[in-house]
Amino acid sequence: MTQQQPPWPSPGSSSSSNPRGKCWLILVLMAVLPMVPDVGALPFLFTHIKPQINWTQPEMESWVIEEQPRSIEPHLEPVLHPNRTHRALSSDSTDAEFLQRLVSMRHNQTASSRMLWYDVAGGDGLVYPPFVDKALKLLNLKQVAFEIENSVMSKVTCTACRAGAGMLQHQIQSGKTDAELIRMITDYCTNLNIQSARVCQGVAQLFGSELIYVLKRVNLSPDELCSFVIGDGCADVYNPYHEWEVIFPPVPKPPRLADLPIPMEAAPFFKVLHISDTHYDPHYAEGSNADCNEPLCCRLSSGRPATPNAAAGKWGDYRKCDTPKRTVDHMLSHIAETHKDIDYILWTGDLPPHDVWNQTKEENLAIIKDTVKQMVEMFPGVPIFPALGNHESAPVNSFPPPYVNQVDISISWLYDELDIQWRRWLPQSVTHTVRRGAFYSVLVRPGFRIISLNMNYCNNKNWWLLLNSTDPATELQWFIYELQSAEFSNEKVHVIGHIPPGHSDCLKVWSRNFYKIISRYESTVTAQFYGHTHYDEFEMFYDPHDLNHPNGIAYIGPSVSPYYDLNPGYRIYYVDGDHDATTRLVIDHESWIMNLKEANLYGYPIWYKLYTARAAYNMKALRPSDWNNLLNELTNNQELFELYYKYYWKNSPARPTCDAECKKRLICDCRSGRSHDRKHFCAEVESKIDEESSKSWKSWFYKGLTNSAEDRTEEPATTTDGYGPFDVVIVNVGG
Repeated sequence: MTQQQPPWPSPGSSSSSNPRGKCWLILVLMAVLPMVPDVGALPFLFTHIKPQINWTQPEMESWVIEEQPRSIEPHLEPVLHPNRTHRALSSDSTDAEFLQRLVSMRHNQTASSRMLWYDVAGGDGLVYPPFVDKALKLLNLKQVAFEIENSVMSKVTCTACRAGAGMLQHQIQSGKTDAELIRMITDYCTNLNIQSARVCQGVAQLFGSELIYVLKRVNLSPDELCSFVIGDGCADVYNPYHEWEVIFPPVPKPPRLADLPIPMEAAPFFKVLHISDTHYDPHYAEGSNADCNEPLCCRLSSGRPATPNAAAGKWGDYRKCDTPKRTVDHMLSHIAETHKDIDYILWTGDLPPHDVWNQTKEENLAIIKDTVKQMVEMFPGVPIFPALGNHESAPVNSFPPPYVNQVDISISWLYDELDIQWRRWLPQSVTHTVRRGAFYSVLVRPGFRIISLNMNYCNNKNWWLLLNSTDPATELQWFIYELQSAEFSNEKVHVIGHIPPGHSDCLKVWSRNFYKIISRYESTVTAQFYGHTHYDEFEMFYDPHDLNHPNGIAYIGPSVSPYYDLNPGYRIYYVDGDHDATTRLVIDHESWIMNLKEANLYGYPIWYKLYTARAAYNMKALRPSDWNNLLNELTNNQELFELYYKYYWKNSPARPTCDAECKKRLICDCRSGRSHDRKHFCAEVESKIDEESSKSWKSWFYKGLTNSAEDRTEEPATTTDGYGPFDVVIVNVGG
């Protein structure tokens, strides 16, 4: 077990020491070669062949946490807003009007999800060359594509991962050059009709060299590799090279309260804007093909639309298209006009679009510079606290830790520029940590601190972590140091980031350590804010030893991008402000959206408040205990769950129906602030939903039989329509 050295002196010592996995699928497609005769190429099928492990620890640089500058002067100067009130705390007639309007809207719901292969001829929408039928039956690549795209992994994806990893390792060991391997990946992608030739070539060039570089330097079996990347969908294979624990200071945890106090009514508060996942596409073209067979459409390069309905809308599209500039401009103008009293902004990443096969460092940096400039111009004088998304790098998800410092593969090209851009809002003290790992800590007001984490160091699609996942960039140990310092100073902390720690895209070992940190400092961390999923949702945290004690809440903000099947949206939070009894808890929050269908239909978007949390869910406060009570109600109250499901999809008319399995997944997502541990958190919830589903089925079935029996008692043996009693039973049950 690997441990980091603590950043504080030891006793008695005086010295200080989300297009959502498509590229990964292409890289494992070498698996579909069942004709390969060499058993060494598929070691996961031949477990008696064990590779020799010669583990070499990457060279680690020395970085002393407590020697780094800290933000100790309040960064935010409060602005007096006369007569400002939080209307959501009182009766708000406009909420009822909006709800009535939403009820009256008709939805064009679809239950099918788009995948990577298209067949415009019809059928199930998927088509493959005949020569891969055998391989498809073996690995079920249809399901693999769906699972990777939706970050919901199962044994099917695990099998494909093991086969692909074993095949690629075998080809590397056989002595093939990088160019040969990349050409092979391109050929398989193209011949299997996974994507267009240009997407296959771009993905292989961008991602292939990085993956090959990493696999040449690790000695992990396919079982270990895939368990590390996929998590609980691929068994829990013990891997001593990727098991590590953070170290806590020898300071007792403060006694926990039975429950947190409810924030005072009519007390001062901060009004906070949360923007996430803009995915601004500078190449969006109105009228272009929105129904293409590539990861991103709605561009001139997507071709002409086959039908008028396939044309990209003026303000965006529900299909695989990102946000046009006019929509970003209109949203920011609307926010600046509607919410003139914003105190500060949380900006949780993912600025570039989803064209992951042809991105360059230069273009991504240009998008970052343009959007930063726009935010400065639209919100002059308003502090903005940014977090780094997984799409800011090129290629996407590629974030080498600091020990990977070769010029051609170092991440300094991005972090150095982020420091320059972010310094428009942040103090000079953050430079050291931003340039090291794109994380920072800022004292916002006396007793109130914001910590921004780089969640890409928990991203399981960040291949560099295979080299060494032990607390990359020493971020979590630094996080502990900041929280302990905050605890000593009686500060409350808000944590911001991009990938939610409980999401399946977050590494299990990283998430497990993060969960322990939140539990230890539950009296200090009063809220967390993330993006990444594009949905409107939340995650719960509990005492690891007592699941009846909720101790944290993470708010997952909606995306600006409609990618895909979503309405654009943003959040407004009301945070307990500066007063003697402040809790720094979120008092309430609002989700605002733009109905994309109506905007394209009428030519002009209207942004409106979809709901306020406390009013919609009848919550007396937004403490962890209140969110836990809501989770219990969502499990037992189908009508309330359907309301949550509508808001989860931002009231999109393209949202699919939600069956019992869907309900279990969504509620379990809310309960699981620790990734890849659903069995621990969700067994009771899933059992309740299964029981209710069973009761519902039995009730419907027996009601049909009862009605049929009554019909047979009251009616003659043969009906006037000529149907007999047995026919009546069939009609009643089937109807």
